[in-house]
This record gives sequence, C-alpha cells and structure tokens, in this order.
Amino acid sequence: MITILRGSGKEVLIDTEGPVVIIGECINPTGRKKLVSTLLENNMDYVLELAKKQIDEGADVLDVNVGFPGVDDARLLPETVKVLQDNFDVPLCIDSPNPAAIEAALRVARGKCLINSVNGEERSLNALLPLAREFGAAIIGLCMDDDGITHDPEKRLSIAEKIIERAIRAGIKQEDVIIDPLAMAVSADPRACIVTLETIRLVHQKLGNNITLGASNISFGLPDRESLNAAFMAMSIYNGLSCPIANPEKMTAIVRAADLLLGRDDYAVRFVDHFQQKQL
Repeated sequence: MITILRGSGKEVLIDTEGPVVIIGECINPTGRKKLVSTLLENNMDYVLELAKKQIDEGADVLDVNVGFPGVDDARLLPETVKVLQDNFDVPLCIDSPNPAAIEAALRVARGKCLINSVNGEERSLNALLPLAREFGAAIIGLCMDDDGITHDPEKRLSIAEKIIERAIRAGIKQEDVIIDPLAMAVSADPRACIVTLETIRLVHQKLGNNITLGASNISFGLPDRESLNAAFMAMSIYNGLSCPIANPEKMTAIVRAADLLLGRDDYAVRFVDHFQQKQL
C-alpha cells in the first residue's frame, strides 16, 4: 500500500514494501528550551535551522509541533508551516492536540500534508476526519480510544480497523490512513515493546496499511537511549514499520542499514550514499 505526501512540489511515497521514510521529529518544543524561547520571540531562525539539519540528515517529511503552555498554537502553527514551506520543499506532518490549530495550518499549507494525529476517541474522529477530507490530507491513526490505551495487541488492531473504517466512511482513502501502534516506555512496562511489535505485525499482515510510531518513546527514563532506540527501530522495521517519527541525525544510518539487509536497497546504493553525504 502506498501513501503519497507532497510539499510545494516534492512528492514522497510511503510504501509498505519500499524503503523506510523518515519523519523528522525535532521541530517539537518538548525538551528543546531554545525552540520555546525563539518561538516566543516570533523568531523562526531556529525552526529553519532544525528543518535544514533534519533534511540534510535524511528526513523525508518534517513533523511540525509548536505547542507549549501559554502559546496560541492556532496562530503560531500556521505561521511556522508557512515559513517552512517558503524555505523548503518537503511534505509536512501537522502535529497538534488542538483541532483549531491543525485546521489553521492546513488552510495555509501547500501540497498534501499528514495530520498527527487522529485516534479512536469519538471526539477525535468527529473533529479531525472532516478536516482531513476537506483539505485532502492523510492521517495518522493512534491505536487508543475512549477506553484509553490497551495492552492487548488484538484490541489495538481493532482500534486501527475502527479508525480506517470511519475514515473511509468520511471519504478518506484507506491508503491515506497511517497507523500508529503506540510505542510505550519499557521502563514502566517490561512488555511494552513486545506489545508494540506484535501490533505492528498484526496491522502489517491483516490491514496492509503504512505504519508509524514515535521511535524514541520506548527508551524513556533509561540510560543509553540510543542503543535501545536503534534495536527497537530495527525490530519494528522488520515487522512492518514504514515511516517512523524519529531524529534523523541518530536514526538514518539504522534505517538505511535495515533497508539494505531486508533487500530494499539494491547494491547498497542508498546506504553508501548516506555515508558519502555525511563526509561532504
């Protein structure tokens, strides 16, 4: 199954059977005090710096989240989207818990965006599916609903099925629903990784949709997070992950290696090119 995203002109194909697409996670105020302070000053220089660095490091799509306490994200998110698209031709993943901010961003965005994210709660479905249909956006469907987050992979699969069914009913194509099986911290639940991996496998085999997740969530609160994230990334790709939300500076090499070992990179062209680009 192929999900197509577009920037002003550039088109990115997310293919369940193709090379992994990286959604850059770094335009997000969580843990980035400099981003918060510069956004409060209406200074977009650091946003543009983060965007360029991620694209240079291998991001195919950029997640854009400017939400933090006290900010008017319905004003700031569309401003940030416009600045990014005026400077870079890359598809955007519009990330906010505020439907009004997502709508404002979609109104100014060019191309075909990805909404991060819809979930199985009725409030979320009713608020965001009409926006996706109106603006021709793809969506990320989180495997949680009005009952919260289940630790049963089969139930997460059922939530994914519900989101897809409701999206189709709302006029959204199935291929424009990317499923997020939820990556939770293994520091809090020793089985969290196993549950996520099994959900990825079930969604990949039974639904065939593209799959994303916040790759670094699994290691929260633990030392040597990069090693844990790398191991989790490789396992997830093997089971069907196709477009992780991750820091490309830390994860592109792992993704390229996984693609190569899974026969998705003939003669190691993309793997070698990644390292040659880093030496320039």
